[in-house]
Amino acid sequence: MSTRYIKKIYGSDVIPEKDDSASDTEISVTNDAKSKSFNVFDVLNQSSDNDEQDTSDKQDEDLDTNCVNCNDAKSRKKKKKRKKLENKKTKSQQHDVEYDEDEIERSVWEVNKLLGEPLPSCSNQVLEPQWVNQKSKEDILTIQHKHLNPYNELKRIFGSKTVQAERNKRRSRGRFGHLKKTWLVCPRDNWPPIGKSGLTMSLDYSVETTGNVQYFAYEHSTSYKQIQLKFLQAVESLNPENIIIAELCKLSEDLPMAAEFIERALYCLECAFHPSFNVTTAQCRLDYRKQQNRALFITLFKHLGFVGGRACYRTSLEFCKLLLSLDPEGDPLAVVLSIDFYALRAKEFEWFVEFCDLWESSRNLTQLPNIAYSLALAHFRLGNKDDADRLLQNALIMFPGVLIPLLEKCNIQTDAKVMQHDFFNSKAQTSTSPALEKLQNLYIVRSFHLWKETDILPWLEECVHAVLNRIESKDEYIKYCQVKRSKRYQGRLPKNILRHIILADMKEVIVNVQEIQNEGPVLSHDPLPPIDSIDIYKRPVANDRIAQNSSNFLSLFFSSLFTDIDGAAAALNGLNIFEENEDHAQ
Repeated sequence: MSTRYIKKIYGSDVIPEKDDSASDTEISVTNDAKSKSFNVFDVLNQSSDNDEQDTSDKQDEDLDTNCVNCNDAKSRKKKKKRKKLENKKTKSQQHDVEYDEDEIERSVWEVNKLLGEPLPSCSNQVLEPQWVNQKSKEDILTIQHKHLNPYNELKRIFGSKTVQAERNKRRSRGRFGHLKKTWLVCPRDNWPPIGKSGLTMSLDYSVETTGNVQYFAYEHSTSYKQIQLKFLQAVESLNPENIIIAELCKLSEDLPMAAEFIERALYCLECAFHPSFNVTTAQCRLDYRKQQNRALFITLFKHLGFVGGRACYRTSLEFCKLLLSLDPEGDPLAVVLSIDFYALRAKEFEWFVEFCDLWESSRNLTQLPNIAYSLALAHFRLGNKDDADRLLQNALIMFPGVLIPLLEKCNIQTDAKVMQHDFFNSKAQTSTSPALEKLQNLYIVRSFHLWKETDILPWLEECVHAVLNRIESKDEYIKYCQVKRSKRYQGRLPKNILRHIILADMKEVIVNVQEIQNEGPVLSHDPLPPIDSIDIYKRPVANDRIAQNSSNFLSLFFSSLFTDIDGAAAALNGLNIFEENEDHAQ
């Protein structure tokens, strides 16, 4: 029998329940009234046993549902009120914005009423401040670290698997441990660690700086100076066995080994960089006059040549920019003579056009034959046909001696009208100075591959015939260029161009003795030092035994060339047999 019926029968005499019921009621309350506890006094008001209880339970459930519905309704009303308030706020904000726009339009209308309406063509143009998207000469020379790694470019050409397999072969040859990570070269595992080489770099406060430009200088320790003196003595001995090991490998046609030794030298120089020396900013400078700084210039020049020989033209372009940023005003190695070739080979046409625009005012780059022809070629690749035609015609008029040798180098036979015309033959030869001819030959030997493309030859022929028509019509620009060519490019080549030709080491373009006369010693590690060179090493005096050895091959060679110089003096002074003259470096 249930407890409800027992309570009806016995009333208050019912034995009270234990604490378990109380605990049950507490549990039921904590469980959100899922099971309701029975009230003793509700029995008095009940008229039936089951029905009334059921109805009361149903009423309680209805009350609960009604309460829930009421709560839901209240929450909905609150949400509606919030939405109404938010809508009112947004409407008020929109109204304020519209009001502000109306005020602005009203003020603009009043100004236009006073000053006049603007032209219709100006209304669609977006006016930007003058400083927006303007680059300086230094900004165009900034580089990225990823483009300094030739393996990244080789992966794009041959695929990552091929390049990685080749690198794994090299790694298996020998290991010396972990090497310092650098940006200019990728150190190989078979290289010995650098350690304390005695080569450091510090800030150079002897040169005045402007803006964010900083000058740096290499420093040699005492032990390093002793080794350097021994090296200079070996060079001055004129012994063929004492040739620099990289040059020795190059002479023996072992170009990969020569390139590796150049990379080692560059790795050693980079390990000595100052913490503030950042190669990517184009704000770091080195004074070429200081003897200890010239090693980085020459090593970078040789390295970009070897990298370009592996068809990594974009990497070579980045090294050209780096080399030019070290001394942009002096350009001691005349990087502008090769930067156009690597830019076009790397298909950086837009960059090259922008570079020429920024540097034209200060360097007159278009007065160089390589820049004049390459700039026209860059515009042609960009689709600027009118600018390309104008620039190529101007280049042909200013430097007519380029056309015939260029066609012969490309093995191209043109029509008889062009080959027999005096402007590109006899007049071009007589009006071209030896210095200008050297620059033209340097460009032809280096860049003739760019003109062998199938779409370039018809365009070149078209521009050549256009120039012939201008000659027949007696265009004044042709006479202007002829006078300009006769006044410029006279005399001997500047020192920086001579250094470029010596370091480029092209068999078809060489420097003769007359061109380097009185210019200084021609040594591969430091060719033609500037006349105002700041040396920390004095030229070592050769011993008397070498001076007395008149049978030395080089002494006999120089004595045969110059009758006023005896063999002993030639052996004593090595290759420095001329007096210093003024420095023609730009």
